[in-house]
Amino acid sequence: MPTEEHVLPDTALDVIAPACHDEEEYEMVYHKPSTMVNVVMHYCPGCAHSLVHKLIMEVVEEMDIQEKTIGIAPVGCSVFAYEYMDIDMQEAAHGRACAVATGIKKLMPDKYVFTYQGDGDLAAIGIAETLHAINRGENILIVFMNNAVYGMTSGQMAPTTLAGMHTTTSPDGRDVSYYGAPIKVSELMANLPGAFYVTRQAVNSANAVRRTKKALQNAFKYQQLHKG
Repeated sequence: MPTEEHVLPDTALDVIAPACHDEEEYEMVYHKPSTMVNVVMHYCPGCAHSLVHKLIMEVVEEMDIQEKTIGIAPVGCSVFAYEYMDIDMQEAAHGRACAVATGIKKLMPDKYVFTYQGDGDLAAIGIAETLHAINRGENILIVFMNNAVYGMTSGQMAPTTLAGMHTTTSPDGRDVSYYGAPIKVSELMANLPGAFYVTRQAVNSANAVRRTKKALQNAFKYQQLHKG
């Protein structure tokens, strides 16, 4: 048995500051958004879905638009967003999220409507709906999660797979002379006349996460201003 002086502390806080037991002495630096469902996420370790879910829901909470927000998630890992985002969600057929979002926004123009799509969904089977929705200047937000592979179905090459990038269907790397060049979605969409705000962000560092959240805040506010 350990002697008195070797008894383990009850909590980690006792190790950090054993003399501080008054909650008022601690400063809250982060809380889970109330706009997220209180469940454990199933995503693979290192996947950015959980982080981007959190950022979107933080913006929704801070803008106080939970009851006014509708998300559309199609086929792919993105379809599980409705398990974690405590807002109205609508599933869409593979690649058809922008078409569904267009219909919802036209019926309920006062709602904040966004799609949440992966690269296989948006840049492959759904690229026509995406192009036309943006070209028309539909007042919706499109969140494009691009990891450059078909992650849900074993990591096959996607339209956005980088030149030389190894996937299960391009084990020697993407050969542009054989497979063609990757589609640069942001540049493609930014050239459409209906596009108002197009930005490429990442979540691979703390600074990048902050920039991504700011971009999402801008996107929701531009929708509020009917910018397209």
